[in-house]
Amino acid sequence: MKTNPQVAIILPTYCEAENIADIIRTIENLKLSSVSVVIDDSSPDGTQNIVKKLKENYKNIILLNRPRKMGLGTAIIDGFRLLLSLPKPPKYIITMDADYSHNPNDIPKLLQLAKKGYDLVIGSRYCKKGKVKGWKLTRLLISKTANKITRILIKLPLNDFTSGFRCYSKEYIKMALPKLHSQTYEIQIETIRQAKLQNSKIAEIPIVFENRKKGKSKLTLTEIATFSKYILKVLWEQLFKRKH
Repeated sequence: MKTNPQVAIILPTYCEAENIADIIRTIENLKLSSVSVVIDDSSPDGTQNIVKKLKENYKNIILLNRPRKMGLGTAIIDGFRLLLSLPKPPKYIITMDADYSHNPNDIPKLLQLAKKGYDLVIGSRYCKKGKVKGWKLTRLLISKTANKITRILIKLPLNDFTSGFRCYSKEYIKMALPKLHSQTYEIQIETIRQAKLQNSKIAEIPIVFENRKKGKSKLTLTEIATFSKYILKVLWEQLFKRKH
């Protein structure tokens, strides 16, 4: 990279050949001082080949190829490690889906709040003016219920603990990284929990989450089970501490 980017966008991918080029071009059109980090789990649909071609035109793309599908949590953690290993790590690190369920045009809104001193800014579907489009009622109810339970457990006045569209400060990542051990979707709650333990400043902004139009959802029953297991772990730790 010719410049020292101020912003990094982590894009975990698995079979996103239909989306990855458009989303990277949209990010480039924002004219940020940014680097896009694509973390691909050896997608069999040619996602990596598309990213390699994009790298010929955009010098601010990093492609990390992983040997197999290893989970969202490990992808984000690997992205954090990679960025902190750069000679001059970016000040702000965005995580988002690569399927357009998160609108790249909302990135400046996340950054605007982060630059006011917040360590973690969450793009929230469930705060005032936030929306979800394209989900069946059952999935929406499950998601909202999971977030209400998490709010009780984590004890923070947030509305969306499971949103993956976020902006982290470099300082937060440096402190939290050694303590992050998530494999899959529980990374979203673990990072918030660590932010609370570190007394980090957290904020939410409303976003419109739109269910993917191309490709298939990556959420599996195994990942839902892992997520649930993490929630139970948090509950157990809290009960154990009360007894001692």
